[in-house]
Amino acid sequence: MSVVNIQGIGMTSQRTRDRLIERLRAKGIKDENVLEVMRNTPRHIFMDEALASRAYEDTALPIGSGQTISQPYIVARMTEVLLAGEKRLGKVLEIGTGSAYQTAILAQLADQVFSIERIQHFIPRAKKILAMLELRNVNLKHYDGYKGWASFAPYDAIIVTAAPDEVPPELLHQLAEGARLVIPSGEQGQQQLLCITREGDDFIRQNLDMVSFVPLVKGTRL
Repeated sequence: MSVVNIQGIGMTSQRTRDRLIERLRAKGIKDENVLEVMRNTPRHIFMDEALASRAYEDTALPIGSGQTISQPYIVARMTEVLLAGEKRLGKVLEIGTGSAYQTAILAQLADQVFSIERIQHFIPRAKKILAMLELRNVNLKHYDGYKGWASFAPYDAIIVTAAPDEVPPELLHQLAEGARLVIPSGEQGQQQLLCITREGDDFIRQNLDMVSFVPLVKGTRL
């Protein structure tokens, strides 16, 4: 992929990205670090060329295998909640690499990102795009997201980009003291975005927004 393709032209240009950022700000995103990272991250390279002209619409778009690249507002909202006013995070676990767009945003706001993807064929493309953007602080794994990544726990933050019916207990126990888990949860049509903070052996839940995510599925596939 050429430098021109990364920078974008026409409907994928920097000017188009700037307009998206103004829409996100108008919708209530306040964290300037999040907004600046999203302004500088070319969302169009994370999807098929046929959809690139729609990359800076504030909407989720298909990436194949029944999965989507999340709506920019949702990416911004979840990242803002995860940061909770901090400029940078330490060690972050992401469940659901998918297109790697959310991964790339996190990689610019955290020291280390550990990202799990259950669909194996997404991983080579994710690695290629992250390398192209020179984001070298990401570790990817083909694994069951319900189990987390225990060998690198505890995490300073965990983000989940698909919705289980119930919050997986393994993820809760991989949180560091005072760390936050941001996760959609519930049946389709009744999903809530949650922020769960660990306080010792207690997990304090805060309901944020009604959302719509693809389901978090157990196991792995090619």
